[in-house]
Amino acid sequence: MLRSLSVLLLLSSAALADTADGEALKAMTWDQIEAEARGGTVNWFMWGGSDMINAYVSGYVADRLKAEYDITLNRVPITDAAEIVNLILSEKEAGITDAGSVDLIWINGENFRSMKQGGLAFCGHTDLLPNNALVDWDNPAIANDFGVPVDGCEVPWNTVQFAFAHDSAVVPAPPADMAALLDWIRANPGRFTYPAPPDFTGSAFLRHVFIHAAGGPDDLLGPFDPATFETVSARTWEILNEIEPFLWRGGQTYPTSITQLNELFANGEVDFSFNYDPAQFGLAVQAGSWPETTRSFGLASGTIGNTNYTLIPFNAPNKAAAMVVQNLLLSGEAQLEKAKTEVWGAAPAIEIARTSAEVQAGFAAIKGHPSVVPAAELAKAALPELQADWLIALEKGWAEKVGN
Repeated sequence: MLRSLSVLLLLSSAALADTADGEALKAMTWDQIEAEARGGTVNWFMWGGSDMINAYVSGYVADRLKAEYDITLNRVPITDAAEIVNLILSEKEAGITDAGSVDLIWINGENFRSMKQGGLAFCGHTDLLPNNALVDWDNPAIANDFGVPVDGCEVPWNTVQFAFAHDSAVVPAPPADMAALLDWIRANPGRFTYPAPPDFTGSAFLRHVFIHAAGGPDDLLGPFDPATFETVSARTWEILNEIEPFLWRGGQTYPTSITQLNELFANGEVDFSFNYDPAQFGLAVQAGSWPETTRSFGLASGTIGNTNYTLIPFNAPNKAAAMVVQNLLLSGEAQLEKAKTEVWGAAPAIEIARTSAEVQAGFAAIKGHPSVVPAAELAKAALPELQADWLIALEKGWAEKVGN
């Protein structure tokens, strides 16, 4: 992966750079920014594990950018955004302030916190995007990313909520809540596992167990509290170590990624997979990887929901073109296209009521995939994301107390 990245980084150094720096861009009108962006190239580093998402970005998005703005979109597939954060940090330490390798990144909250604290994000530009008017910034789940205020440093792309998938022909009645799931694991040795943190999805499963051990999220909201963490994490490690012998391969090894867990489910080696984006379940069925009897569900005890974003690094060489990409991604038309079940099925990050009548009609006409639990059903029991300090402590503790 790093070898392929090095080739792409060489390509990015030859990309057409904007002549205006970030502060100059923020003083421009949108028409001037679009003019500045024309002919540019945007290197967008993003998770590349879904053929359908890749097709949407390299097809619909890239085609529109080229036709309407003469912008070339170079999708750079990655497996771990943390590696790209470290790349940008190393560039900053090397004094590369306006000719970096990355123009845009699809990012999660933990990595956003690192980029914001490290001064690695291009901030203060989101109000310039015309389609920013479609975003409800009064919604705390939008305005805060894993508890960290966005502050104009990133742009929402999708909203998601964690869900589980199962084959209804194999497990017709899945567990209703976390306590029942833990009982099911003990009663069905070898048929469940989860990716080892810090895998993003495996870490999310860990947080669900942590919230269960706390008796709910109330004591975990707000800034990190060491005393609370010590008490609740001790219960968490006890639960996870107790079920470990009942996991796939007796808990002697864990999948290293959500991709590997999905393969285990596809091969019938385990009975459950899970994802922050339930639309992935429908895409897997459409691709023929998963059985048509796949169904998905939340938990009565709740599942975590959040928003994911795109971010322009502080040293992106093509900031104007990257801003045009962000604005296009926010548009009602682009959000509608990826919401179609045959394209992606992603939940929008904008307020549908603020879009055109044509776009609203398009959303109303979408029929959900039978394998994908409706977002409205999941939302009835939504859990808030914890602030990033809790995540870091949990992942470190898991490695020491469980993963060892």
